[in-house]
Amino acid sequence: MADYRKTLNMPDTPFPMRGDLAKREPGWIAQWQEQKLYQKIRAAAKGRPRFVLHDGPPYANGDIHIGHAVNKILKDVIVRSKTLAGFDAPYVPGWDCHGLPIEHQIEKTHGKHLPADKARELCRSFAAEQVERQKKDFIRLGVLGDWGNPYLTMAFRNEADEIRAVGDLYKTGYLFKGLKPVNWCFDCGSALAEAEVEYQDKKSPAIDVGFRLDAAERERVAHAFGIAALPAGDCWTVIWTTTPWTIPSNQALNMHPEFTYELVKTSRGCIILAAELRGAALQRFGLEGEVLGACQGAALSW
Repeated sequence: MADYRKTLNMPDTPFPMRGDLAKREPGWIAQWQEQKLYQKIRAAAKGRPRFVLHDGPPYANGDIHIGHAVNKILKDVIVRSKTLAGFDAPYVPGWDCHGLPIEHQIEKTHGKHLPADKARELCRSFAAEQVERQKKDFIRLGVLGDWGNPYLTMAFRNEADEIRAVGDLYKTGYLFKGLKPVNWCFDCGSALAEAEVEYQDKKSPAIDVGFRLDAAERERVAHAFGIAALPAGDCWTVIWTTTPWTIPSNQALNMHPEFTYELVKTSRGCIILAAELRGAALQRFGLEGEVLGACQGAALSW
């Protein structure tokens, strides 16, 4: 039988008959790294308007998960799109290398009460190992970036620059001494970030608390409400709170300057209430009252 294949002008293509993406994709990514594709793109984009994506770093503790993948891929899409739009869009990845999770890992592996210098050495070594593991996975995802020169929070130069920045803030007067609650771990002997604190579910009672008016202020309050004098007996300002344990540290009561407040005469004495809440508050107190006057909160502030 005659072979007609040589008599036909059939198209020829170097593309394989099968896609085999699962097998071929790692080869493409390896080729990008070997050919320094990121560096070539940076060279081609030199001189264009700058677009810089500051990468919020992942934590150097354990292998990456789907959250890491979503985060990095979305950032890669943005950087590539800006490059195609005519910008010089570098991408420098980074890692957060400090914190209690790494210290806990060292404690679990090497025990507690290590000398401080030894603990820091082990923490740095562990963080560096995690950085390399995560870096390998991020490259495998196809994310283009300056993977050979990432920024690390534990780099000595970065730590020194942070101290210099704090010094500059101090010199310009932006640092001041104040009071702020800090979560503290007694077991670790270290401050805790909000993200590291787990709160126990707890139901607390909501209570109303009356604060008796000082005798020296009776005339001023009467004037604010437009009456000659307060009736005989005590006068109270009532607050509502779900955190009664903070009351001993209270320094003042605040009135909203634009809200209307009413002076209500009851069998328990006069009560200052927000006008909109008077009915609900009296019902909750089991009292009936007569409104003696009203004023804006600004008139009660001094």
